[in-house]
Amino acid sequence: MKIALITGSCGLVGSESATFFSKKGFRIIGIDNNYRKVFFGKDGDISWLRNKLKKELKNYKHFNTDIKNFKNLKKIFKKYRKNISLIIHAAAQPSHDWAKNKAFIDFDINAKGTLNLLELTRLYCPDAPFIFMSTNKVYGDNPNLLPLIEKKTRWEIKTDHKFKSGIDESMSIDNCTHSFFGASKSYADIIVQEYGKNIGLKTACFRAGCITGPNHSGAKLHGFLSYLVKISLQSKKYFLIGYKGKQVRDNIHSNDLVSCFWEYYKKPGYGEVYNMGGGRFSNCSIIEALNMVENIAGIKVKRKILKQNRIGDHIWYISNTRKFKKKYPSWKQKFSTRRIITELIEQFS
Repeated sequence: MKIALITGSCGLVGSESATFFSKKGFRIIGIDNNYRKVFFGKDGDISWLRNKLKKELKNYKHFNTDIKNFKNLKKIFKKYRKNISLIIHAAAQPSHDWAKNKAFIDFDINAKGTLNLLELTRLYCPDAPFIFMSTNKVYGDNPNLLPLIEKKTRWEIKTDHKFKSGIDESMSIDNCTHSFFGASKSYADIIVQEYGKNIGLKTACFRAGCITGPNHSGAKLHGFLSYLVKISLQSKKYFLIGYKGKQVRDNIHSNDLVSCFWEYYKKPGYGEVYNMGGGRFSNCSIIEALNMVENIAGIKVKRKILKQNRIGDHIWYISNTRKFKKKYPSWKQKFSTRRIITELIEQFS
């Protein structure tokens, strides 16, 4: 049986990948040490999802292994070797705010952990496609330099701008503020490309905007839509941080994202980079997301706008997924922001 090795297997993308590829006939090797609980406390604990995967997926095997530890990772790769047909690297320290105060740990997880996995792939299963869950934060705050217009509920780009359909892979990652999280993920992104273009591994970086779905353990510092819906339904106050709450996010459902992985697996490239998000099909500002929750759930959400924005935060970010769609025309996006929020409301109700 083919093996899909998935890091961060109990996170949003990892668990969705485990379920998806299990249904495709893969044996799943899941690596996750629940470090999210360290990052975000009780809200970030993913032990519930680990138990769910063990119960529902008969071909799932879990390793409580730290990706920073090369020696322990090596034992797994050495055991399964060329039976590993696919690597999905979704483990990460994912928070701007957390990284700023714990820069060494953030770098070791995001950068060193990625390098460990690439080198072990080279040594033990070099033919396996290596999919890396990157981020739009590799572009730093360069998107904030775009000609933006303030509207009633959102910021928007000028209609005649080349990025009117979304930001593509031509945007520079230089001359900007990344946040410490963005910096560590940028190293990981570039080294994944290098193992593809320089060494010849089948690697791809998927630079995502906001990823969401029912498996998300949303917390205050991470998991925008999941946390927003959860707080709203609990009648707690939601804080909109900076930019008048009009900053725009595109939202891609984890199922739509993982279906991209399947397309890449069937037709892999070398050192590829794809901007991947909800695009013009699925996006909203923070205010619009709260308004949508109120409309769908029939509630009034308590909210407060804070003037000070987060360092490195994007005022407007919508992904242009044209490059991926051109190479993989059979991929279709299913989940709009409204559908995503409706699903989250049903989950938390």
